[in-house]
Amino acid sequence: MANKAGFDNDKYLAEQTSAILERVQRFNNKLYLEFGGKILYDMHAARILPGFDPCVKMRLLQELQKKSKIDVILAIYAGDIERKKIRADFGITYDSDALKQIDDFSDWGIPVNSVVITRFEDQPAATLFKNKLERRGIRVYTHRKTRGYPTDVDTIVSDEGYGANPHIETSSPIVVVTGPGPNSGKLATCLSQLYHDHKKGIHSGYAKFETFPIWNIPLKHPVNVAYEAATADIRDYNCIDHFHLEAYNVQTINYNRDVEVFPVLKRILKKITGEELIYQSPTDMGVNRAGFGIVDDTVVREASIQEVIRRYFRYACEYAIGFVDKETVQRVQLLMEDLGIELENRLVVTPARKASDTSREKGKGNEGIFCGAAIELPDGTIMTGENSSMMHAASSLVMNAVKFLAEIPDKIHLLPPAIIDKIAHLKKDILKGKKVSLDLEETLVALSISALTNPAAEMALQKLKELKGCEVHMTHIPTPGDEAGLRKLGVNLTAEPNFSSKSLFIT
Repeated sequence: MANKAGFDNDKYLAEQTSAILERVQRFNNKLYLEFGGKILYDMHAARILPGFDPCVKMRLLQELQKKSKIDVILAIYAGDIERKKIRADFGITYDSDALKQIDDFSDWGIPVNSVVITRFEDQPAATLFKNKLERRGIRVYTHRKTRGYPTDVDTIVSDEGYGANPHIETSSPIVVVTGPGPNSGKLATCLSQLYHDHKKGIHSGYAKFETFPIWNIPLKHPVNVAYEAATADIRDYNCIDHFHLEAYNVQTINYNRDVEVFPVLKRILKKITGEELIYQSPTDMGVNRAGFGIVDDTVVREASIQEVIRRYFRYACEYAIGFVDKETVQRVQLLMEDLGIELENRLVVTPARKASDTSREKGKGNEGIFCGAAIELPDGTIMTGENSSMMHAASSLVMNAVKFLAEIPDKIHLLPPAIIDKIAHLKKDILKGKKVSLDLEETLVALSISALTNPAAEMALQKLKELKGCEVHMTHIPTPGDEAGLRKLGVNLTAEPNFSSKSLFIT
């Protein structure tokens, strides 16, 4: 596992702060900043830009708070609440992520001004979410679908369009409009605010902050390809910003939705302000400086290639479960072909498959699913694990890994048979469960109990934190207990689109 950094956070932070403050000055000290991507825990950026602080954007907001003051509006699409859309890296729904973001902002000293539920049509789940927030003292606004959008500009920019939305009260020069995911209604919220401001004689402006795609690196650079892979399910793709090319004869990169909507957005902004737009291109609208933080192109290229492979496995599993369609998987396959890479370029894939084969050989003649798992440790060592009657493959893998890190001989047991037997008795005879082998969450609890009396288990327990950021691959879709345990350990997990059981309901 490479520990070399390819990204300089301090350089990026200085560049990005300066760019945003300069943009505020252009608009008479009132800027609505559409904040794309994840503000906190941006693990995608951290994976493809080694050295990137997943929370550097919150540090950016703290700098802006010191120098200019900011308000934060959190936008969430009612449809995402209704269909319980999941944020994959945390395994929580978008509405739960919105609640978490409000808490996180508060912890960083930046309170959320208000929440706006966009494209609200009285959906039951969205209404419950609204009630929950309001009863905890959070201001909530609802915006309906904008009448006339996207073609009827006269209706859009009228009291029937943006004017039908309530005006969100703000007081700071910078208003950050963010959300738990793409298509949350951030742009519409910004434009609605501009409409109300200009009716009141406030000459506010709009700009967009988006980490990816990075506009000043090549279209087919692996960093930008990794962004396409990450958004394959919503059909985003990168393209040359031809508006910028025509205006300045400079080639820059943007993504399809921003380029496609720019002519309409230009007309809407002109209608709102009554003036010619200062922006000549979608790239002009952005204040994005991530490209200037890249200090080692080779490192970020390799990291991005690995992310494309991770995305393939993720979507392949989501297709098997029914979350995405076949085209999503095929789009990432095409991106891999463009980069000339194969699944086996992920170093933990082949060892995991071999571990599965070993499990199958040991269980020859038995019915069942044979699973393998592999992890690449910080020093580059690859350890494997396989399922057995006592443990899931993920459990075996983590036990083998921490034993190796703690230099504990194989013959020493970390979990005494008595503890495993008692857990099996609880699961089978008392709780009437069908499966008695330990998933990873159960194994970690058992390890912590064993550590009370077993010095070797205590040594192994302390090594768990060294697994954070390690690459893990499994030959099957992890069970809920395995997935939760691996997520808490902070590993970068991929899995083959195979089920760990023939049962349809897995606990």
